[in-house]
Amino acid sequence: MSFSSLKIGKYEIKFPIIQGGMGLGISWDKLAGNVSLNGGLGVISSVGTGYYENKAYIDKEINSKPYNSENFYSSKALKKIIENARKICGNLPLGVNVMCAANDYERIVKDACDGGVNVIISGAGLPTNLPEFTKDFAHVALVPIVSSAKALKIICKRWSGRYNKIPDAVVLEGPKSGGHQGFTYEQCIDPEYQLEKLIPQVKEEIKNWGDFPLIAAGGIWDKKDIENAISLGANGVQMATRFIGTHECDAHINFKETILNAKQEDIELIKSPVGYPARGIRTNLLNLVDKRIGPKIQCISNCVAPCHRGVESKKVGYCIADRLYDAYAGVKETGLFFTGANGYKLKEIISVKELFKKLIDGENS
Repeated sequence: MSFSSLKIGKYEIKFPIIQGGMGLGISWDKLAGNVSLNGGLGVISSVGTGYYENKAYIDKEINSKPYNSENFYSSKALKKIIENARKICGNLPLGVNVMCAANDYERIVKDACDGGVNVIISGAGLPTNLPEFTKDFAHVALVPIVSSAKALKIICKRWSGRYNKIPDAVVLEGPKSGGHQGFTYEQCIDPEYQLEKLIPQVKEEIKNWGDFPLIAAGGIWDKKDIENAISLGANGVQMATRFIGTHECDAHINFKETILNAKQEDIELIKSPVGYPARGIRTNLLNLVDKRIGPKIQCISNCVAPCHRGVESKKVGYCIADRLYDAYAGVKETGLFFTGANGYKLKEIISVKELFKKLIDGENS
């Protein structure tokens, strides 16, 4: 099977493959720029940009951490990341992922648009107001992330009624993805909530609003998975974990090796300060958290609204901003290492170019 290109708004992606945004710092300029260069849609994560280039673009820090959300989500750093990605991919389509749960959500969206991205992908909540924040940037394609047909209906109803706008594409994320899930623990393992069941349902909902691409995500690993998703009605796929196994991935080598060394039984659903289950690797951090002797929790960065300035962090036993930074920086003892359900399949580090060849031509190419 040869793959068709993917049209998102006015932009054409050569291959129907979007690289999922991975924060903190796992998909910044090097990874996103190279994915776009090689024919996919590279996606920069807007999470924790204040840490970019050793906090070179922030105005204030406390205890070596970016102070408050204006520094954790640094405007200057995000624009610099976009600028540096552009040095790699030129004018090819480039995206930014912005979490609805982020404090300063509106400002981050506008920062990304000001920085010159082509596509905003937004989840971790329902991005019902996204068109309002991008009304001065009509050229920017808007792509919500949903976990159900019901969620897409809510978004389309709001966007069409209030802004006369429908999504330029939708990412449907099933419960095998890495990081936070749009499902309960029970739904994550329920056959009725798996991606294969959800694709036809969301495809039907799209028909009620017009015609825009459906991008399947969560557990997509190889060419066969891409073909399967397309056969069920998807127009393309979003993949994240597999891109960790590239030289260009922005994470520390220790992060990559943690994924490479993980066994299937090491990957589990864990509690998060955000209030949803999250998928990551059982590491020393989680062992400490289970014993309630994890690293000190002190909310410096005020990263996500649902955490209520550290209240939820103290309930689950760790600060998500601090622990994701440790993972990005390669601190194995206290890092929180997110991965999709298939992360244990990662066995080598190759170039983005080589990975695309495997995804397009097959594993033995």
